[in-house]
Parts: sequence; C-alpha cells; structure tokens
Amino acid sequence: MKRATTVRRAWTLATTAIVLCGLVTAARPATAAALPYQDPSLPVADRVTDLLARMSLDEKLGQMTQPERALVSAAQITQYRIGSVLSGGGSAPSPNNPTGWADMYDTFQRGAMATPLQIPMIYGIDAVHGNNNVYGATIFPHNIGLGATRDPDLVQRIGVATAEEVRGSGQDWTFAPCVCVARNDRWGRTYESFSENPALVSELTSVITGLQGAPARILATAKHYVGDGGTTGGVDQGNTQLSEADLRAIHLPPFRAAVQRGVGSVMISFSSWNGQKLHGHRYLITDVLKGELGFTGFTVSDWAGIDQIDGQPGFTQAEIATAVNAGLDMIMVPNDWQLFLTRLKSAVQAGQIPLSRVDDANRRILTKKFEYGLFEQPYADRSYASTVGSAAHRALAREAVRKSQVLLKNANNVLPLAKSGGKLFVAGKSADNIGNQAGGWTLSWQGSSGNTVPGTTVLQGIRDAVGSGTTVTYSRDGTGIDSSYRAAIAVVGETPYAEGQGDRTGVMGLDSTDLSTLDRLRAAGVPVVVVLVSGRPLDIAAQVGNWNALLAAWLPGSEGAGVADVLFGDHAPTGKLPMTWMQSASQQPINDGDGKAPLYAYGHGLTYSGTDPDPDPDPDPDPVPSSCKVTYTTNDWNNGFTANVSLTNTGTAAVNPWALTWSYTAGQKVTQAWSARVTQSGTAVTAAGESWNPGLAPGATVTFGFNASHTGTNPRPAAFTLNGSVCA
Repeated sequence: MKRATTVRRAWTLATTAIVLCGLVTAARPATAAALPYQDPSLPVADRVTDLLARMSLDEKLGQMTQPERALVSAAQITQYRIGSVLSGGGSAPSPNNPTGWADMYDTFQRGAMATPLQIPMIYGIDAVHGNNNVYGATIFPHNIGLGATRDPDLVQRIGVATAEEVRGSGQDWTFAPCVCVARNDRWGRTYESFSENPALVSELTSVITGLQGAPARILATAKHYVGDGGTTGGVDQGNTQLSEADLRAIHLPPFRAAVQRGVGSVMISFSSWNGQKLHGHRYLITDVLKGELGFTGFTVSDWAGIDQIDGQPGFTQAEIATAVNAGLDMIMVPNDWQLFLTRLKSAVQAGQIPLSRVDDANRRILTKKFEYGLFEQPYADRSYASTVGSAAHRALAREAVRKSQVLLKNANNVLPLAKSGGKLFVAGKSADNIGNQAGGWTLSWQGSSGNTVPGTTVLQGIRDAVGSGTTVTYSRDGTGIDSSYRAAIAVVGETPYAEGQGDRTGVMGLDSTDLSTLDRLRAAGVPVVVVLVSGRPLDIAAQVGNWNALLAAWLPGSEGAGVADVLFGDHAPTGKLPMTWMQSASQQPINDGDGKAPLYAYGHGLTYSGTDPDPDPDPDPDPVPSSCKVTYTTNDWNNGFTANVSLTNTGTAAVNPWALTWSYTAGQKVTQAWSARVTQSGTAVTAAGESWNPGLAPGATVTFGFNASHTGTNPRPAAFTLNGSVCA
C-alpha cells in the first residue's frame, strides 16, 4: 500500500479538526436484537443473508468503497454509506498518540452507526512492523530480519503484540503481512519480504495466527497477490515474467499458507504477470485465489490500483468493471471516491457488473465484520492502550533483534567483544540514529533519519552493555580514533526508504560517507567490527576483506540494544541469511540454487565458539557424521497434513542435481507440492529441485513443502537420503 501525499495537508488539517471535535462515546448501539442480523446468537451466515436482503444498492456499493481518512468526514460516511476508511503512510490524526487515533476512529464510526442499518466501518492501516504509524509504538524488525530468525513462534508472538498495539489505538485491520518472495534485491520492498525462499515465507505466515488469533485480534492482510517480488529488474509495480509453473512454485505458496491460516483479507498487487495487471486478472483472483485455494475472506485493491489497469492516469468505468468482475471486493480509492461511487453504480445499472458480484463482495466483507464482533462492539477498545510501547513488547522486540543478527564474518574470533577493560570506539551514521535503524514505514511512508521514535539506538545499547571500566567514545564520521582503542564498531548502511524511492537500478554499495568513515577506522590499525544496517544485502565484496567482523543487523527497529546483546556475547548469534548475498550488483537477481557464486550463501550464519549462552533455537545434535541435514515438520488435520522440509548440504562439495528420498509407512499420499518436484511411487517419495533451485552448494539450504493425505495416523519418516547419503 502506498501513502498519503503532502499536497493534501490542508485536507488533513481540516478533517482532523472535524474528527477530533466533540466527546468520544464508546457506548454500544442498542442491545435489543430487533432484527435477525443484529442477533449475535445467530450463525454469521444467517446474519449476513438477512442484512443483505435489507440493503439498498447504494448501501452495498458503499461497503465496497475505501477512502483515505484525510479526504472523508464522518458526515460523508453517513451520507454515502462508506464501509471502510484507511490511513496512508504518514496520514495520522493530531495528536499522534493512541488517544488521538481512538478518538478519530470513534468519530468515523459514529458516522457509520448513524446510517439506517448501523453497519460499522472497518479501519485499515499499514502496521507492517508493529503499529508503526503511532508515535510511541514498539517498532519491531522489518520482515527480512524476522526471516533471518527462522523462528515462527517468535513471529507469531510479534503478531499478537502488534494486534494489541493496533487495538490499543482503535484500529481493527492491518495491511500486513507482506508475504512476497523477493527475488531481486534491487527492489525497494526487499526488506518487507521474509525471504527469497517461498517455503520460509510460508512458514512465517505464523504472524497471521498472531494477528488474528489473539484476544485483541485484528484482521490481517496477505499482500501483494501475486508475484510482486519477481518483477523484471526488481522494478516496483513492474512486470513479473514467469511461466505459470514458476509463478506457482515461487510466489503462490505463501498465499496458500496464508489462506490455510484463515487470513481475512488479501491485497492485490500493483504489478503485472506477463504484461497483464493483477488488478484486472480474473484467473488469478477468482479462479486461483478464491476457487482453487479456497479463500473465503475479501480482497482489497492497493492504493488507487484500479487507475493502472489501462495504463492511463485516473480510472474509468470500464476499469472499475474489469477490477470488480476480476474479483476485487473492496476498492481502495483514496482520492476520488465520490467519482468512483458514481461510476461503480453506473456500471452496475448498465449491466457491466452483475448484482450477484456486488452481493458476493458484500457477503465477504460483512462476514468479516460480523466475525470480528464489530456489530456488537463498533467503537475503539481503549483497554489495550497501555500495551502501546509497553516494556513487555519492547522486550519482545529486543529478543527479535538479537535473533535476527547474522554473523557473516568473524576473523580471529574478534567477536564477542569483552565488556570490561580498555576503550571502544563507535562510529557510523547509523550508530546513534533510530530513524535509520527503523527504516521505511515508520511514522511516514518512506521513513526518515534522526530521532524519530522512542527507543534505544545501537550506540546506547553498547553503552548500556559495557562495564564501568570501559570507555566508549563515539564519533559519527570516525575522526579522533587512534591505536589506543581495542576495537572500533562501525554502524553503517542504508538510510530509510520504501517502494519506488528504494528501487536501485545502479550501484548497491555503501555510500561515500560510510566508506570514508571505514577508511579512518582501518587506518588506526585496530580491529574493525562492521554492523550493517540495511533493508537488503549490499555490494560489499570489495571492502569486506578489510573488516575483522561483519554483522548483518537488517532494520532492527526501536530496540537497538538487541544488537549489543550479540556484539558482547550475552547472546550468541543464531540468525541465518534469508537472502543470498551477492558478490556484486551485476549478479542481480541472485538466488539460492541458481548456479551463481554468492559472497555468502543463503542460510549462511556463524556463531561463537564454545557454549551458546542463548541456546534457542537449540540445534539438533548430529549423532552420526553426515553430509546433509533434514528438518521435517507437519501441520496435521483430520485426514491430511501440510509438511515443511528444510534440507541443508553440510558437506564440502556441491550437490547438483539434488534428490531427497524417504518412505511413508501409514498410507500417506502426497497431493500437491511447492518449491520442489515431489513424486511418489507406492511408499517411496522423491523430492528434486525445480528449474530455479536444481543444485545445493556447500552450506546451502533448500526448503520446500507439500500437502498430503493420511489414513488416520501420520508417523514421521524414519530416514532421509540425499543422492544416496543418509542425512541427519
């Protein structure tokens, strides 16, 4: 989703004044269930059917319309029967705090509850790494860092915490998670992707369970459907040129996993598949997502996304008909929503959009409003306000930061650093800059450098970690260092960006400021530890030989102390690369198994020698030396299961092509697979690489998944064999 532009500041101020006037009443509507749809004891499907029968065409079309908060008033919500409102990136009430947001929400909701049928509105925001629109909220690491943790339970707990902080500010719907599979690091949204590997992204859809399953549950959105991470050149909103088989193998699996977790909404991508805009792609939206995958929630367009279907500015009645008939249920029209309603109605009245399609869209939207209790409790739940930025949530974020750190290099075991004795020198433009470490989508769409949000910088984390006998000297550009320091820590990397402005068509390395800082530190002759703050792998091959240690910190968010936890050995690094690290920008796109030699392979990540002071996740011991290792997990239901398999080449030679075999003993039958070709003959099962991951370099990991049936029991395979070698 995109942002609210600055040209609407006057609108924002005017509307904020309207929104915040008057007293907020959190009282429920009349509790007497005068009509069937108002009776919470009835099944949701019956309530929806009853309500639909009472709705006029205008009321149905209003439910399908979502304007931006700065361009709609509570009175207009009443007049036009609007069903949803959103905040673009940086579009916030004043004051920007939980109370200000809840007051604004309740004002809009009173407009919805003043309509004859009292259908509540639902409010959407981009809470993509915590409730990042609200000042004072906990800012968690961006998805690329969470991908490095390989920890679905941690990610689910972050979903729970985010739901609480969103609820505590009054909202009830987040445009998250992004389950894109980023295949080209030039893309400005790479950091919104958990991984280049579809199986790992699928596994971390556990955040949906956290967002939607907590007591403070909010509606989640899987985005952007489908293929947005695979565009040619990594161009945002570009064209994904792939066969259907590869689209299904690489980009579809996370959406399948999201649907299996019951995700409530799916946002359609700006991008195209082989030249056709996804916003008008009936086959992928209606046939595949709603039909084949069985998605029962509602779809939502991206920011003015229907404007792009015909390639011309603005939207036409024909574009509206194309999008709705393709399967779009709610249309995000931030600016021209009144014109949209006029043309939508004309399209229905002209027979360009069947009324049955309008009813289907409304049934999907209303079902979620009933399921999430909006009819019974339409106003902001302020009981969660105390969770916004709470100590417990900040502790969780710090845990996520330390588990996301990937140690890429550690020459002569310079890390962990001793806490006591001597002097440490800290430098770099991101050492004392919480805006840089939070990245884009933090208070504003593109984010910004500086002291933007409450939290702890990496520098403060270092100062808090060392003993009283250690001196920490900080110089942003590295001036003042000499050989008397026992080590220098350079915190360098990217400054904030989001899609569009974050796309990189040329160089992808460190800027001149960072390079000059590093030169000064190196000239002092002390060990140099580089902490890289970035939303993607950077082109550093020409410099990394001069560094003693390299720690990929990604975009850690508001709790920079988690970086210090790893630097000083309170917690050993456990993160593994979720992306393949390029030798040079000219290799883009580079992904695991494509035959290109990386600087650091997908799955690479060092730890400290000796006992791990933070043995979670605890690696399984290998009882017998082997050249491969397999992790096999399942999610079972009545007569079937979904399996996720992770295969690592622990040998010293490449395996190309690779084939993993095992046997089933209880009637299990594979029915559908992704990210690998899985075949079965009797009890014998074989998984082999796809065209894009045929080989396994030493240390590389491939993950894949499949659905299968079983006859009542589902024991795990006794052994796995990779090209004839038994795996641990």
